[in-house]
Formats: sequence, C-alpha cells, structure tokens
Amino acid sequence: MQQTARRYPQAGAWLASWRKAVRAACWQSLTDVRKTYPSADAVAVDSKRTVTVFNVCGNKYRLLAALHYNRKTVFTLRFLTHAEYSKDEWKNDL
Repeated sequence: MQQTARRYPQAGAWLASWRKAVRAACWQSLTDVRKTYPSADAVAVDSKRTVTVFNVCGNKYRLLAALHYNRKTVFTLRFLTHAEYSKDEWKNDL
C-alpha cells in the first residue's frame, strides 16, 4: 500500500483510511462493506471469482480486493486509474 500511495500521492490519505477501516472491520457480506463504503461493488471476473471494487478519490482510481468474509481476510489485488479500470483487461488476469 505504501508503494501505491507514493505512486499515486492523491490517493495516499484515502488508502491509509481504507487500510485502517479494513483492519477494524468485521464484515460478513457486501452489505456490511457498503455501510462503510456505499459505492463498493462485487464484480465477477473471468476466473468466476468475485472481486470487490472500491471507488477511490471520487472515481479517479479503483481498488480491487478479494474479501474472504469467512476468514476475515482482505487481499488487495490491483490499484488502477479509472481509465485502466474501464478497459476491463484486469478481469482476464484475476
């Protein structure tokens, strides 16, 4: 995360806040996630898995994460600009 924050300084404060929120969270479902991040969305990718997409800095960026509710574990998968996200190429890789 720190490397991403250095690469995208505009998102640094948001990323720090997100990290803190994730560590404190007891999310059991996307409904719980949306109580903290209302625009979070579950997206199916080519592998048939579901990733959770978080809008960052007014949709300027997207953070893609794998949320394992049963394990209380979150994996950060990608951090993309809106333009990169819109190409949908990331769906092939995950």
